[in-house]
Amino acid sequence: MYRKPSPQMTIDDFILPFSGELSAQNRWVQLAKIIPWDEIEEQYAFMFPSDRGNVAKPVRMALGALIIQARCGYTDREAVQQIAENPYLQYFIGLREYQLTRPFTPVAMVKFRKRFTAKQLAKINESILLAEKEQKAVQNTLDDDHDDDDQTGSGSVEDSLPADASQETSVEAPSKPKQGTLILDATCAPADISYPTDLGLLNDAREHLDVMIDLLHASMGKQGKRPRTYREKARKDYLTLAKQRSPRKNQIRRAIKKQLQYARRNLGVVDHMLEKAEEAGLDCTLSRRHTTLLATIRDLLKQQTLMYKTRCHRIQDRIVNLYQPHVRPIVRGKAGAAVEFGAKIAISLENGYSRIEKLSWDPYNEAGTFQKTVNRYKARHGCYPEVVLADRIYRNRENLSYCKEHGIRLSGPRLGRPPASAVLKKADKRIEQQDARDRNAVEGKFGEGKRKYGLARIYARLQETAECVISMQFLVMNLERKLRILFIQFLSRMLKQENEVGFAGCEKSRFG
Repeated sequence: MYRKPSPQMTIDDFILPFSGELSAQNRWVQLAKIIPWDEIEEQYAFMFPSDRGNVAKPVRMALGALIIQARCGYTDREAVQQIAENPYLQYFIGLREYQLTRPFTPVAMVKFRKRFTAKQLAKINESILLAEKEQKAVQNTLDDDHDDDDQTGSGSVEDSLPADASQETSVEAPSKPKQGTLILDATCAPADISYPTDLGLLNDAREHLDVMIDLLHASMGKQGKRPRTYREKARKDYLTLAKQRSPRKNQIRRAIKKQLQYARRNLGVVDHMLEKAEEAGLDCTLSRRHTTLLATIRDLLKQQTLMYKTRCHRIQDRIVNLYQPHVRPIVRGKAGAAVEFGAKIAISLENGYSRIEKLSWDPYNEAGTFQKTVNRYKARHGCYPEVVLADRIYRNRENLSYCKEHGIRLSGPRLGRPPASAVLKKADKRIEQQDARDRNAVEGKFGEGKRKYGLARIYARLQETAECVISMQFLVMNLERKLRILFIQFLSRMLKQENEVGFAGCEKSRFG
């Protein structure tokens, strides 16, 4: 069940020991003001339709703990410990007063990640960016009013409107012209797995099957002799090839054949022991973790057998890790790693804020997300972007014709013959160079996520929790940008006030 907490609290409501108070300029206090907690709570409450059972943690506590973890790079245990020690973090997650005990256990962090899916975090990110858009519109309105007041006096907004303003507002406004720049790119968020090889995967599967045989034999009361699995011989055969620096292809093929035989033999033993226990009516079953692992090993052996017989190294939905069967190889062609293993992410960058357009564990061509991304931009702003900066892979026939139809300029060289005029050639080259400079912003966003927020290695094992971690990192990067903008605004106000005070002092000393 879920119980809605009291209304949104302010910094004055937080109680500190020894009659202290929090600083309003603290980064966590400023960050708590940016996030629309009440709007998020309305969506979060629908996840708990029942009015029975234990009361769930509030959304501010659950989402706030995940933001703290993603922003600081803590583990689950370290995040809980930091929250228990820091009053600003306790205020950020919605506690009313400072407490010495932990507000929740580290196990709750896993439950929090399961509750916030990638779609829900995308909605939260959009609501935060929408608030930024509304705030910017209000600021522009205030700036316009301030300019009018400087010219016409201290009149109201209605006084500055023309006499027939009501008639003009009733007329339907024309469609907006194209405006803005949209930057597109894709990257891979590698999972925390070792580099997979066919021989290594088969050896791991054989070892796990050996463990299952031991567990089943012990749960059956050690009736009879344990089935022979040749584990020592299989391990020796594996190490014979694994220790070689550059084994030949025929040696690798023979080693894979041996490991396939060992693993298939162990799988048959496990199936036989399960059938025997079921016939005898013994309570001899595997745990849920081992049952899931057994199903993954079955699929792995089918794939490896098919690739061995057909002498190929590619297969659909190829398993590269036993504990994370959803991870797929992503061919990127980068200098550091030609193939990465993780989720492929296509993002859009607009005014420094990023949105995840597509997150998939299967490889895909990012050019297929181009038109949907541009249509989402039009739905948000009511107009198409003036310029779309993207990589060369986005410039296919469909996307180029789409841009030509809607009058959008797509970065890259124009089609057809180059212009004969040297002036036009120089102008086109200057535009391409400027587009390349502007497109570096999305590469910087990837670098920020991978160097600071852990996008370079995802430690979550489950598919839904890994998607939550990836989406949370882009959400935190947007929040960090908003904090930087607030700091710049605060700094500009301080400098403006100092300049005004200094100017007033100079005038006073001058006229005495």
